[in-house]
Amino acid sequence: MIIRAFDPDDIPEMIAIWNCVVREGNAFPQDTELDEAGGMEFFSSQSFTGVAEENGCIVGLYVLHPNNVGHCGHIANASYAVASECRGRHIGEALVRDSLSRASALGFRILQFNAVVASNIHAHHLYRRLGFAELGMIPGGFCRSDGSYEDIISYYRETE
Repeated sequence: MIIRAFDPDDIPEMIAIWNCVVREGNAFPQDTELDEAGGMEFFSSQSFTGVAEENGCIVGLYVLHPNNVGHCGHIANASYAVASECRGRHIGEALVRDSLSRASALGFRILQFNAVVASNIHAHHLYRRLGFAELGMIPGGFCRSDGSYEDIISYYRETE
């Protein structure tokens, strides 16, 4: 598996993976799926968009961008998506590790996750294992697709 910058030819596979996570409704704040034009605009507008490629197929991706502006512009934020059929193979871990290095190379000093849904136990275990510190919990901060609310937890870590 290699992790590299996305190429416009990757967009259809990227959108399929991203939209699957959006449809699942238990991780991303986005509730609207991307189409090809919107996907190209979204992925191109990030500070960096990386894809994990294996045997010529995109198996995961991440977007990296500032978490805020101005005096807080040195803090990055990222989102990760792994193809559902490829989960459990440590692709997410490779994407997070790559994003930490990439964030540092881009001048970000901190990587912060604002809203990790409480039930996303695999993400919590991964972030703790990689040295992220928990900032706190926001009760009912995530509105699930069924209209129920779930807590979110924020994390941060200095970049590499």
